[in-house]
Amino acid sequence: MNLITLSWNYIKAKPLNTLLNVLLMSLGVAIILVLILLSTQLEENLSKNKRGIDLVVGAKGSPLQLILANVYHIDFPTGNVKLDEAKALTRNRLVKSAIPLALGDNYGGFRIVGTNHDYVKLYDGKIASGELWKYNLDVVLGANVAEKLDLKVGDEFFGAHGLSVADLEHDERSYHVVGILEGSGSVLENLILTNIESVWEVHNHEEEHVHEEGGHEEKELGSAYETGFPEGDADDEITSMLIKYRSPMGAVQMPRMVNSNTNMQAASPAFETQRLFSLLGIGVDMLRSFAYIIIVIAGLSIFISLYNALKDRKYDLAIMRSLGASRGKLFVHVVLEGVIITTLGGLLGMILGHGLMEMLANSYEKSDDIGVTGLVFVNQEMYVLLISIGIGVIASLIPALNAYKTDISEVLAGE
Repeated sequence: MNLITLSWNYIKAKPLNTLLNVLLMSLGVAIILVLILLSTQLEENLSKNKRGIDLVVGAKGSPLQLILANVYHIDFPTGNVKLDEAKALTRNRLVKSAIPLALGDNYGGFRIVGTNHDYVKLYDGKIASGELWKYNLDVVLGANVAEKLDLKVGDEFFGAHGLSVADLEHDERSYHVVGILEGSGSVLENLILTNIESVWEVHNHEEEHVHEEGGHEEKELGSAYETGFPEGDADDEITSMLIKYRSPMGAVQMPRMVNSNTNMQAASPAFETQRLFSLLGIGVDMLRSFAYIIIVIAGLSIFISLYNALKDRKYDLAIMRSLGASRGKLFVHVVLEGVIITTLGGLLGMILGHGLMEMLANSYEKSDDIGVTGLVFVNQEMYVLLISIGIGVIASLIPALNAYKTDISEVLAGE
């Protein structure tokens, strides 16, 4: 019988103690893994979705809300800004490019975003079927939108005012699906994209821009369907602009200039997301500390179990020594018990952690928007497993040393 089998048989001999130690260890590991999976995926997705965006300019209000609404599309906009004022800002020498956004409607809970083709290029979006929009009221769907709403190229639908499912429909104007994007893991997956003129047209309730030519209908082409800003009236508005600087000097001058000299607000995605994580980090660190305390308690419980069990096993150890087992083998035998228990707890904790993360993601209707799931593996998990095994080794050291020091003649004489 090898040492691993022997250690396992001793563990099975006390199932309740083993179960308690395994559950304690798995609980601590599961909590840590949920926090790691959540924070890692959030950080990765937030970083991926703000790439290429140095500054967001929109209506005055909360800077963080401005970023969440216009970069990540998980909050309500702070308001609208005049189109002319926004276009004037793009002529600043510090601005390399600016992508306009017009928000306000949804379909089936997914946001309808008026913009131009540059927005798709910003996230390296690729067409899976159909094509990008060219005419007013043409829309392109993100991969998740098409799947969840069971829409395909050629379908039509009516948007609803506001950003929640229960809002009133705009039944005067229907959108026409002309393309579906490939899955990219970016915010594009959960958006319905069109040109800004379409958003204006739906909200203005004007006469449909369709006229007869040569016996067939021809839709009006959007004036800014590919790039740049649309041509609008003095009263036309957009929600925000996504700006990229021409040089690092923009980061120094642009935000202050916009906030001080215009009716608009400027917010940095990098700064606001860092501030968001610093706020969330306090709670995450506290929960992580609590989880490590649970793991330490599990290690202490393993130590107590092995230490007490050793008193009842002195005779067995003495017999093993008399049969030729070295002191080193006895030491390894006891350490293996701690390692086996903590390994089982760590592996069970990993399963529980991923399962709990997936359950939380499925129960939260906006999980697709923030891009979290339990069906991923991150490198930090292995470190958590190694830490739990290390605690098992440490917890079993003193009992293992006592086993190492077992005096054959004294124990057998006592018996």
